[in-house]
Amino acid sequence: MIDPNLLLNDTDTVVAALQRKGVSAETTLAARDALAHRRAALAEAEALRAEMNRRSKEVGKLVSSGDPGAASAREGLTDLKTRLGEREAALREAEEKSRSLMLLLPNLPAAEAPDGSDESSNVVLRVEGPPADRYNPADYRPHWEIASDLHIFDGERAAKLSGSGFALLFGDGARLLRALVQLGLDLNRDTYREVLVPHLVRRQVLEGTGHLPKFADDAYNTTLDDLWAIPTGEVPLTGMHQGEIFDPEELPKRYMTYSVCFRREAGSAGKDTRGLQRVHEFHKVELVRICTPDTAQNEFDALLADAERPLQLLELPYRVVDLCAGDLTFSSARIFDLEVYSPGVDRWLEVSSVGNFTDFQARRGNIRYRAAAGQTRPVNFLNGSALATPRMWAAVIEHGQRPDGSVEVPSALVPYMGKKVMEPDA
Repeated sequence: MIDPNLLLNDTDTVVAALQRKGVSAETTLAARDALAHRRAALAEAEALRAEMNRRSKEVGKLVSSGDPGAASAREGLTDLKTRLGEREAALREAEEKSRSLMLLLPNLPAAEAPDGSDESSNVVLRVEGPPADRYNPADYRPHWEIASDLHIFDGERAAKLSGSGFALLFGDGARLLRALVQLGLDLNRDTYREVLVPHLVRRQVLEGTGHLPKFADDAYNTTLDDLWAIPTGEVPLTGMHQGEIFDPEELPKRYMTYSVCFRREAGSAGKDTRGLQRVHEFHKVELVRICTPDTAQNEFDALLADAERPLQLLELPYRVVDLCAGDLTFSSARIFDLEVYSPGVDRWLEVSSVGNFTDFQARRGNIRYRAAAGQTRPVNFLNGSALATPRMWAAVIEHGQRPDGSVEVPSALVPYMGKKVMEPDA
């Protein structure tokens, strides 16, 4: 949630910033007006409460002294109580409306984020690893063909179980996924505290990270308990500190989790759905950093380096992309995407988004730290995927393919796989 005081006191700045994300001025001003109405309703309710307390004390004195005017004073108190009830009801309504409108406003984009409305305005900062232009796409098959021939991937049988957007991995395919996960965990175990998280969370946890109400159509939920399947490990790692206040010496905190993630990918029908390019259920190692605003940039730089390390060890060509304001996610202020080159489809595919969420998620989740002079301020959150398996799995298969149909295992994964080459599985 953006700072309500900033919206009320510097409206023009907020309007201009959110317009860079495609939010209309009318939407932002509606939230501002609702906040102003709530503030006025609160002032009225507090004034009546103060008057109620004062008059109650006066009536008490009249009653105790046996003053004949006590009965009339009681009647006036009853009338005041009725008015106070009406004001408190109006305040609750104003609070609900202002909160619902504020939940619809995304985080402000960082001033440094490039201008633009979609991915065509994203800026490639650098390209690392083997150059993509050394690959002739005609010489490379897509991962789903290679893996099918190796008998380690089956999309058709997965569809029998769950419909489209799911996968069955057999033998070396399953071992490769676990190897990637373990590599992501092992690379970061000295810096991050590992957490095993629940895969179902309450609605307010997803609201806290900004996934609800905006992305309800992309989420899976259980109607009986109103529990929601996590779309990313970021959600429980962020939500577990809701309502807490950190002492300064506790920060920064750095967490990682391996989880299964679920996304319906509403509106993606027919788009990049072959193989493991875009699936509804996937395995991922997620990294989250919690810090103060003054250390956020250093933490961001370190997080980016952590997310790049697996790509470097696997010797995969990748690029770092600075997302423009219009392509940023709802809750982020700045994002650097890591995209791996996929020779089987001749495209760059995003495998990690390293994001700075400033204090946006902390405000929604009421997560603070003790600052100077006893004041509390919202913390800053940053997160990124240490290793998202679907497209990394695909990249390993496509880059390791050999003329005889086997796949060479990257040296970094050999200790986990127990072999250097994947050949047709039984």
